[in-house]
Amino acid sequence: MSELTTVARPYAKAAFDYAVEHKTLDKWSTMLSFAAEVAKNETVAKILASGEAPERIADLFIQVCGDEVDEQGQNLLKVMAENGRLAALPEVQSMYVQLVTEHQKQADVHVTSAAELTDAQQKQVIEAMTKRLSRDVRLHCTVDAELVGGMIIKVDDLVIDNTVRGKLERMAEALQS
Repeated sequence: MSELTTVARPYAKAAFDYAVEHKTLDKWSTMLSFAAEVAKNETVAKILASGEAPERIADLFIQVCGDEVDEQGQNLLKVMAENGRLAALPEVQSMYVQLVTEHQKQADVHVTSAAELTDAQQKQVIEAMTKRLSRDVRLHCTVDAELVGGMIIKVDDLVIDNTVRGKLERMAEALQS
C-alpha cells in the first residue's frame, strides 16, 4: 500500500496542480474517476500486467476511455503507461480527491449511528466537527442497528467511538488495569 502511495503521489499532485492552474478540478476528478475504474477492470488489469509495449498499452487504455478523457488526461495516461504505472490509477484518483478536498477546505465526515440522526443531531455533529477540524464539513450518515446506541464518527484517520459498546469496552479495560 505505501509503495502504491509513493508511486501515485507525483501523478496525483501533477494532475491537481494542472487542474488548479486551469480551474478544471471537477473535470479532472471525473476523468481520473473514469480512468481508475477502467484500470480496475479485470480484462484491462490483465493487459496492464501482460508486458505489452507501453505505447500499445497507452493506446488501448485511451481507446477504452474514449471521450471521457481529454488531451491533457491522455498525456497523463501516456506518461503513466511509459513508466508502467497505469495500475496505480485508483490510488492516483484517491489522492487527487484528498488534494481537492484539502484545497477546498472540506472534510468528509462519516457517521454511523444506531438510529437515523435527526436534523438537529446532524446539525450538532456538523457544528462540532467544523469547530474541531476548522473546515467545512460534508456529513455522510449511515445506520447500523448493531451499535445499540451512540455513534462512530470517522474523518480520514480520526475515529471517535461514542457507542455504548465502545464505552463499555473502555470501562472494562480500565477496570482490568
